[in-house]
Amino acid sequence: MKVPTATRPTTGADVLVESLARHGVDVVFAYPGGASMPMHQALTRYRDRIRTILPRHEQGGVFAAEGYARASGKPGIVMATSGPGALNLVTGLADAKMDSIPLVAITGQVPTHVIGTDAFQETPTVEVCRAITKHAYLVQDARDVARVVKEAFYLATTGRPGPVLIDMPKDVQNTIVSNPDYDVEMDLPGYSLPPAPTPEKIREVLEALKASERPIIYCGGGVLASNAGEMLRDFAAKTGIPVAMTVHGLGAMPSDHYLSLGMLGMHGTVYANMAVNHADLLLALGVRFDDRVTGKLSEFAKHGRIVHVDIDASEINKNKFAHIPIHSDVKSFLTEITPQATTGDYRAWHKQVDEWRASDPMTFDQRDDAILPQYVLDEFSKLTGGEFIMTTGVGQHQMWAAQWTKFNKLRTWITSGGLGSMGYGLPAAMGAQAAFPDALVVDIDGDGSFVMNIQELATVFCENLPVKIIVLNNQHLGMVVQWEDRFHQGNRAHTYLGPVDHPEAVGQGGGELPAVTYPDFVAVSRGFGVAARQVRKKAELVDALKEMIAHKGPYVLDVLVPYQEHVLPMIPAGGTVRDIIKS
Repeated sequence: MKVPTATRPTTGADVLVESLARHGVDVVFAYPGGASMPMHQALTRYRDRIRTILPRHEQGGVFAAEGYARASGKPGIVMATSGPGALNLVTGLADAKMDSIPLVAITGQVPTHVIGTDAFQETPTVEVCRAITKHAYLVQDARDVARVVKEAFYLATTGRPGPVLIDMPKDVQNTIVSNPDYDVEMDLPGYSLPPAPTPEKIREVLEALKASERPIIYCGGGVLASNAGEMLRDFAAKTGIPVAMTVHGLGAMPSDHYLSLGMLGMHGTVYANMAVNHADLLLALGVRFDDRVTGKLSEFAKHGRIVHVDIDASEINKNKFAHIPIHSDVKSFLTEITPQATTGDYRAWHKQVDEWRASDPMTFDQRDDAILPQYVLDEFSKLTGGEFIMTTGVGQHQMWAAQWTKFNKLRTWITSGGLGSMGYGLPAAMGAQAAFPDALVVDIDGDGSFVMNIQELATVFCENLPVKIIVLNNQHLGMVVQWEDRFHQGNRAHTYLGPVDHPEAVGQGGGELPAVTYPDFVAVSRGFGVAARQVRKKAELVDALKEMIAHKGPYVLDVLVPYQEHVLPMIPAGGTVRDIIKS
């Protein structure tokens, strides 16, 4: 007689992982430790439904979860152990909060009976993360796990998206749960979503449009968060209103569309900044009037009325007064207004914008003696025709990528905007690649930013994630060097990344490309099992890009570029369009 197999008891950890599966989770970025082992054991029982990717650092894991979320539109999931593991998530949680990225971060915690005793690897994770998450839970009863996970997903993905933390004590993970209720009602008193804009508000905006001669759409990450990209294009095309985008709005209008003015702000196009400065009506859609966009607030868009549409009521009138405030998501606003909108007679306005485009186009030197970063991005765009997902680190390379890459659609551009987290590019790329295994995913990085999470080369190799990395290598912290050159008489203050006995360390170098670069990214990459190549000559670049794109696995292309090159145009911090630096 066959003895029936005993049914395994369901633990709090099992309930958590089953809840993840029921919410459609297919990828988790998780680094194990003592306080999170029960959850990892539970994950092994769901290998057929959930892919667990092992990053080589928890920061790599949370940045990867952000990349997954940005590329897919689904919440990213990251898991870490207590203490140092949880604390290594802090930068990524703050990054996701600033950029409104939906994340669910799950951390192990010491058993409930020793919380507060300074137990081994104990930190007050909820207290540490409270200000940098949308909400944070310390689960103290295993019967609450299913409800908490349900609430976490709802909070992370509705309203203004953001990161939610679930801190799971080890004894809660191990507690047996009888008949868990996965359809339990949520308990979220006071949490409500704004309604669609009222007809009165829509009429007010329509009247403002009719009275306007020089309108501009200023759009940002809210267009991405509300999945309103196609609607924005339809609205702009129907009305004939030019569109300027923040760094997170890139792709909302195709780069080659007549109405696209590209990026505005500190390193935006001259014509986008001029248009905003002279506009008599600013339609601010899903933006927060960030200082890198506005410069001197009192001078920003001061000649016109402002319509501000935002899902987060706290953003309206926070930095800039809105003449017509609309507390709503961008998609709801566009759904209501587009059918009623009409084409305006903006011929004179378009002519003026065309004159600004013609007088100050985006250009760079066509040097043959060096590979300029702008040339790299321009050639990559031509070779790929917009069929890629691009991530970046933070620095000059990030701004060059924003300026010179041709984006045709949203969710193909993933970067750390609000927090500006160096080391973001590679792990974010592996998250995007996990979401879209067959896509061409490229990380545009600087040598300083790349080295901050270079250990994730092990992840992309071991997890079969064919991420491509282009390192624009100038051996310096390029953006800080640019500010040193512009505002500190070129005095080098610890911005050279090579040995301190090199003359470049104190700004005495001759400016030539070094014979030997530090570190040797080709050797390092190959040590991780990743294909790599260094390029020094402009004539070799296009062939190297083709080789990288065609390679089946991960690939690092180390491109040497001059450190004297600056990101231009540039409006100095706190300046206005009148202060713009063009050369």
